[in-house]
Amino acid sequence: MSDAPASPPPMRGNLTEGPVLRTLLMFSVPTLLANILQSASGTINSIWVGRLIGEDALAATANANIVMFLISSAAFGFGMAGTVLIGQRFGARDIDGARRVFGTAIGFCFLLALIIAVVGYFVSPPLLKALGTPGDAYGLAVTYLRIIFLSMPFLMVSIVLTMGLRGAGDARTPLIFMIVTVVIDTIFNPLLIRGFGPVPPLGIAGSALSTMAASFISFLGMLAFTYAKDLPLRLRGPEVRYLIPAREELRFIITKGLPMGAQMLVMSASGVIMVSLVNQEGLVVTAAYAAAMQLFTYIQMPAMAIGGAVSAMASQFIGAKKWHELDGVTRAGIMINFVMTGVLTLLLLLLDRQALGLFLGSGSDAVPVGEHIQLVASWNFVLFGVTMVYSATMRAGGAVIIPLIIITIALYPVRLGFYYLTYHQLGADAIWYGFPVSAVASLVLGWWFYRYSNWRKHPRPESAEEAAEQAQADADPAGRMIPDL
Repeated sequence: MSDAPASPPPMRGNLTEGPVLRTLLMFSVPTLLANILQSASGTINSIWVGRLIGEDALAATANANIVMFLISSAAFGFGMAGTVLIGQRFGARDIDGARRVFGTAIGFCFLLALIIAVVGYFVSPPLLKALGTPGDAYGLAVTYLRIIFLSMPFLMVSIVLTMGLRGAGDARTPLIFMIVTVVIDTIFNPLLIRGFGPVPPLGIAGSALSTMAASFISFLGMLAFTYAKDLPLRLRGPEVRYLIPAREELRFIITKGLPMGAQMLVMSASGVIMVSLVNQEGLVVTAAYAAAMQLFTYIQMPAMAIGGAVSAMASQFIGAKKWHELDGVTRAGIMINFVMTGVLTLLLLLLDRQALGLFLGSGSDAVPVGEHIQLVASWNFVLFGVTMVYSATMRAGGAVIIPLIIITIALYPVRLGFYYLTYHQLGADAIWYGFPVSAVASLVLGWWFYRYSNWRKHPRPESAEEAAEQAQADADPAGRMIPDL
């Protein structure tokens, strides 16, 4: 009889088992589909608002959404930090530790969202004035934003729940309930805007209430599903106390989450600057750029989805102390990105006139300008995706400042510097060529930091079980329950 220790039993959601490429691909696809559905839902809602209420209402939602993006960036950062730590604990087979992280993230974000909801409701008018919201849209924007603020508690908790499930290797459940959200919101939006049966027409408030109701119903459904299927992160009995934030887990979520959220803000601010530069080129160029950006939103989705999947998968490998496998995860992510983003970019270039015509009309003077923008700038998202993979792996190891440095350098000194240095020679092309130039810079920086920096040495906080184990091992090295791998 062999004296070798028995292999641990398979664990649901374990991303460290099986072929890396296939596992990562199967995990990325549901995340990508969920992202596409979320963007499509926003587009459909904008169509309902614009068609059923008018341009002033559409402008109102656009202004309110700027404020909500700033807040959701924080939720994304904290949720991503929770995903990393949950993945590390899950990979270490420390399910109780993963639940403790999950409870801390949910409890902290819920309390934070309550404060934001109350404060946001009262400061909505001055916030919108500070944004320079047009007078015709101002009243509508206040109504819309206040309702969205009131929905913040379960919106933020839903984001954390979704990202926590992905950290535990489950991308299917969030996809199911994203479908539920989109279906409900798409149906409720026109009904509440125009009224039906005993429900009076609610106008823009109806659109906001539709989004609120869809998110709330989906959140309750996802929560019920988590318990009904006994998913690993559900909290039962004494585990409910994990909703009271634990100090070490909370410190990790805040210190790692803030830089991740800041990265979203850096990208958003860069986008605002780019729009201001494009606006100087006239109405036709601005319209072409607006249409191109609508298409770019979908091109970059594979990179975003793959980055999130790589981060969750790498976190589990780190938790399992399989650091030597991380390069394989990174290579697999790069390969999938090249195929997905590359094929999508090629399709867009082949069908660019038809795609741009959906937004501009086939006879618009802006279509040829949009085609030129696509030809010059669209392929940069393939390189951007590679940088996302490098950054995702480093984030899984706890290195969150490095990705922030990379994106900041690429978007500001490089992209804006290229624009100001070459504008007199290239004109508006200085804007479009800035995209691939900054993408190359971010790729080089990402590769260099991944290859040569000390990101693999970033420690992760120990769970209570691991701390007790370590104390026992220090006293009696032969007494360690789980050997280092």
